[in-house]
Amino acid sequence: MTQTPALSVLIPAKNEAENLPTLLAEIRQALAAESFEVIVVDDGSTDHTGELLQQLKRGGYHQLRILRHARSLGQSTSIHHAAKAARAPWLATLDGDGQNDPVDIPAMLGLVRAADAPASLKLIAGHRVNRRDSPSKRWASRFANRLRSSLLRDRTPDTGCGLKLIEREAFLSLPYFDHMHRFIPALIQRHGGQIRIQPVNHRPRSAGVSNYGNLDRALVGILDLIGVWWLIRRTRLDAEPVELES
Repeated sequence: MTQTPALSVLIPAKNEAENLPTLLAEIRQALAAESFEVIVVDDGSTDHTGELLQQLKRGGYHQLRILRHARSLGQSTSIHHAAKAARAPWLATLDGDGQNDPVDIPAMLGLVRAADAPASLKLIAGHRVNRRDSPSKRWASRFANRLRSSLLRDRTPDTGCGLKLIEREAFLSLPYFDHMHRFIPALIQRHGGQIRIQPVNHRPRSAGVSNYGNLDRALVGILDLIGVWWLIRRTRLDAEPVELES
């Protein structure tokens, strides 16, 4: 791949060998008209995720790049490492479980490429309008979204959606910390960037099990929420200096 791609698709994956072949085929079909690369981060998988990815690459999936963590470092770290390795100016993030639908990516690209799109538009955040999760997971997500929105005022109905389109430069300017992927909209706005919300499809998990439980999310989420709230209150990055002419 010598041409710089227009889009880098970033996929954190832990033990998703059963879901990745279908997801990667769907990405290829959805982005057939685009110049793109796909970076899958094998996040310390204990199944045959790594071997499967190498087989797909040897089999002709030339857009595929593979990163591997020797041990699991989590979703945020996986996305951060993939973003640093990415070559495109825009990043699309997808969960490795196949619940996000790649067919939504072209419409998100259309929003940032529109003639009237402001230069300050840095993020298109997916909104899963028809969640295909268990009732307990949907309830926990609604509670977390309401709590986060009341404190951070990020005007994002579904910050937990794994499908996002974000400018690479803007993403890499954000402070990195574990679990920061849940606060990307608030952090983008903290830096003066604009966001758009895009309704997206959501599908049931077809294989495997979730790597995160509701209690796990709640315990780390509260502490992170307080930290991000403090960070936003202490920022002065929402305005730029004006250079004066002599």
